[in-house]
Amino acid sequence: MKDNFKDGSSKERDILFSKAIKAGKRLYYIDVKKSSKGDMYLSLTESKKIVSGDMEMPQVTFEKHKLFVYPEDFEKFTGALADAMRFIYEQQGPVEQRPEEPRSEIELEDIEF
Repeated sequence: MKDNFKDGSSKERDILFSKAIKAGKRLYYIDVKKSSKGDMYLSLTESKKIVSGDMEMPQVTFEKHKLFVYPEDFEKFTGALADAMRFIYEQQGPVEQRPEEPRSEIELEDIEF
């Protein structure tokens, strides 16, 4: 995982904080953005690498999906996410984890809502 604080290009000017999570062929981005009114919100993005064509001239594209979560919905969103994760663990047991990079010092459980 990598933390980025962006303040350069005009396209990324509204991104105040970014964390990238590598997971196989997928990348997940958790961005904190600022709206034109100055309100902050989360932008969650899944980016999946798609390789097509032949081996000599492969064509690489990225399929992206975005989700925006606003502060007034954080508690409901994180509660539902925790419920869904708990359900998966209860139904199929422990999930084999991919090797990951060292975590930051702050964990989701440490955040109070």
